[in-house]
Amino acid sequence: MSLTNNANNFHNLFLESKQDQPDTIRIPDRVELRSSPRSRQGSPSRSPRLGPSRFMNGEKSGSFVGAELLGILWGSRKKQSKKVKRKGGKVWYHKNRVKGLVVVIALVGLFFLVNWFMLLRLQDHRVGRHTGSSRNSSSVSVQGKVKKISKGKKQYNGIYGRMLALAAHALAEGQNKREPKDLWQEPVVPASAWRPCADQHNWEPSEGKNGYIMVTANGGMNQQRVAVCNAVVVARLLNATLVVPKFMYSSVWKDVSQFSDIYQEEHFINYLTPDIQIVKELPEELKSLDLEAIGSVVTDVDIRKESKPSFYLKNILPILLQKRAVHFVGFGNRLAFDPIPFQLQRLRCRCNFHALKFVPKIQETAALLLERLRRHAARPGLLDHYLVGPRAVSAMIARSDRAAKASRYLALHLRFEIDMVAHSLCEFGGGEEERQELEAYRQIHFPALTELEKTQKLPSPAMLRSEGLCPLTPEEAVLMLAALGFNRKTHIYVAGAQIYGGTARLVALTSLYPNLVTKENLLTPAELEPFLNFSSQLAALDFIACTAADAFAMTDSGSQLSSLVSGHRIYYGGGKMPTIRPNKRRLATIFLKNNTIEWKVFEQRVRKAVRQTKHVQSRPKARSVYRYPRCKECMCLTD
Repeated sequence: MSLTNNANNFHNLFLESKQDQPDTIRIPDRVELRSSPRSRQGSPSRSPRLGPSRFMNGEKSGSFVGAELLGILWGSRKKQSKKVKRKGGKVWYHKNRVKGLVVVIALVGLFFLVNWFMLLRLQDHRVGRHTGSSRNSSSVSVQGKVKKISKGKKQYNGIYGRMLALAAHALAEGQNKREPKDLWQEPVVPASAWRPCADQHNWEPSEGKNGYIMVTANGGMNQQRVAVCNAVVVARLLNATLVVPKFMYSSVWKDVSQFSDIYQEEHFINYLTPDIQIVKELPEELKSLDLEAIGSVVTDVDIRKESKPSFYLKNILPILLQKRAVHFVGFGNRLAFDPIPFQLQRLRCRCNFHALKFVPKIQETAALLLERLRRHAARPGLLDHYLVGPRAVSAMIARSDRAAKASRYLALHLRFEIDMVAHSLCEFGGGEEERQELEAYRQIHFPALTELEKTQKLPSPAMLRSEGLCPLTPEEAVLMLAALGFNRKTHIYVAGAQIYGGTARLVALTSLYPNLVTKENLLTPAELEPFLNFSSQLAALDFIACTAADAFAMTDSGSQLSSLVSGHRIYYGGGKMPTIRPNKRRLATIFLKNNTIEWKVFEQRVRKAVRQTKHVQSRPKARSVYRYPRCKECMCLTD
């Protein structure tokens, strides 16, 4: 098996197990940005091991090729010289020997000339390098020009110190420049041709007479949401009655929230009545049954990831008919996206985009959040009516300042919590101390992954990074935003703000973009108090703030929150809700050149990489309808 296949297999394993982790972690104190506690709080000083990639397909550096070429030429001339006959005397021999030496000397001279020119170019483009006595100096080179740094201005260290200095300079120079035209836009015409239509029914209600489906969903709020909609589809497929889903308690997150604490239970039951039968509890005659003892409990171990409907008809339906109840425990991503009948796929979309509405407590607090993000402007957002409900929207308008101008904001889902960092098996510049810390975390929280490390040769951190399988760091995220053209005054809402690495990892983000906020410093302690210790309910606030944003940027495409937010923005956005989906493989190639690349070149390459992800396309086969709802089952394409 090739190394590329090994990396892809590891990526699939990573995505399957990652779904058990909440996307947003609660921040208990009201501070500007709370960071996870660490023994080391300083900025990482060592870069990840980014040596020669195994994916270089045999490419060699210029110096190596030059030396090899000289060796070949010199060797061939030696072989040829042995075959040369001595006819013609010493004069002929010396003439040919001189010619050969001249050729070799010329090649050697050319080799050194090329290397000297490359070194000269590198020196010309060094920016922000401080060594020895110059560490306390106040000069930074920007594209060959020396700029003085006044006292109090930030000097950046770490892997991306040079690039961050360039970004800061570019943002300072471009404060009065217009942002790129497409920064806050989607390709409106092709995107607006798609309209929501998953609410349409054209079948008879299910009688649910084959038994009862129970589900206890694991993971965070977003993983649980997917499990609920998949359970709705399985209940219809098996002609079963669904019991209102329950959420698994995690000893790590200690969140006791249940379905009715997050979603409007009555709306869920009533909205889906034309599709399936839903009850709040099992009937009395089944409550006393020990479902595990009679073989009615089905776990994720029993069901392959993304199993086809035929699996459920063949394996689950017989149990249901015999025992009258089946209890799915976990149920993370256990239903395939293709192949699946048209109406069942539409039911999946109907559940996600229409049946699951947040409870008034969450909607009203989220409305306050949106109000303050938009600076009390009277005009509600495009998705506000769906996200917070008409009642909360009316209250927002009543409290608004009609003279105020709406303030645009960018929502950034910075998925760099310790669980993500540890599970990725990547390196982030913290050296041996970081490796030991993350390995200790894996041993406690991901024992299966630790065992896998012992028994199999997993891809190296350098390979994972080159394949785009590492989460973007806060430094990489801010460099991406600066390169895309977001100016320094941009208002940024950060979701998932408990960042691994301490406050040092946030310095670049907060210094380059000072108008950065979280729900913790937009809401008062009294407004946040009902949500404390409930990570799923806090995640719901982040979900609404990100979905309603004028622009949304994700840093990890595998995150469930980013996927669901992106899908909602497509479904309800009408082509006016742009989402930035970075291609991490392409960005990794760009970031590898951080010591030499010019800022203008960096800008061009990042913009090109991100612009390609904005293309309007229908859902690729076998991909999630929650993330890519542009398909005939979920949306209708107008002529």
